[in-house]
Amino acid sequence: MNTTVSRRTALGAVLLSALTRPGFAQVEGWRPTRPIRMVVPTAAAGANDVMARIAAQHLASRLGQPVVVDNKAGAGGTIGTVDVVRSPPDGHTVLMGNIGAQSIAYSLARNMPYSPDDLLPVTNMFITPHVLVVHPSVPATTVPEFVALLRANPDKYSYGTPGIGQSPHLAAVWFNQLAGTSSVAVHYRGTAPANTDLYAGTIHFVFDLIANHVEAIRAGRVRALAVTGADRSPLMPELPAMRTTMPEFAGFTTGSWIGLLAPRGTPEAAIRTFNLEMKELLTAPDTAQRFLALGGQPAYGRPEEFGAFLRQEIAKWGEVIRREGLQVDLT
Repeated sequence: MNTTVSRRTALGAVLLSALTRPGFAQVEGWRPTRPIRMVVPTAAAGANDVMARIAAQHLASRLGQPVVVDNKAGAGGTIGTVDVVRSPPDGHTVLMGNIGAQSIAYSLARNMPYSPDDLLPVTNMFITPHVLVVHPSVPATTVPEFVALLRANPDKYSYGTPGIGQSPHLAAVWFNQLAGTSSVAVHYRGTAPANTDLYAGTIHFVFDLIANHVEAIRAGRVRALAVTGADRSPLMPELPAMRTTMPEFAGFTTGSWIGLLAPRGTPEAAIRTFNLEMKELLTAPDTAQRFLALGGQPAYGRPEEFGAFLRQEIAKWGEVIRREGLQVDLT
């Protein structure tokens, strides 16, 4: 299976649908006086970039100014974030942030160049769960069976990650912490090589975004045990939510998210305008179906709700990271 091609096809379909959708009624209030720059702290063509382009197209059509998507990848998303933090807080620069640079990095990195207080929440935009998948050679078909297997065989089974400190890695770390199990992390440079080795049986399991594995699961190349969202995923509703499988995992929710933020000091009226425009986009009847192509769902919230979510994410991953003793230097 060529997961890269299928994923790009889905991304293109989502973007095409967004670019052809009708406009919404404009929100009264603050208006930009020149083009808006929307910084994406990742490379082009990924989900973060696609979400930015969907949002940019909508905002430009409603606010009367171009919205330029500016990809500034590097250092786990912190390079792009620093650019936004240092920009004038006048409403003309925003950040399409993500779980890494806006929650995990605060505890993972030794030399963080910004703090959570340097950014204002606008709204979450997109959220997608991980899925726990195992190679078919693993003799377990449920989460309790898998936990029992790991407990009986410390450090016999290995899991792949797309890199130290990325959300799939930390999902597996947290899983082991809660289950009282020990398995071996094998770090790769990206998701694709990890999944290649999983399908070959070189490693035994991964936590990864569900959209990356739907075809492989249905083809029997891997076995899915659970999704890690708060509830079942509409993409594969037959899979249980991890938190329902064992008491140990009652609080276990992981995945990835993408949300809009602005530099500290941005006028409240600008924050409100961006938020209400995004509400129109994210609560539109067809948005949920379009986002399902990426394996997730819209996640609109008021600024205070997104702020509370960010604090919870920072605290959650901070505890997992401290317990594991993980630390990296930004480069």
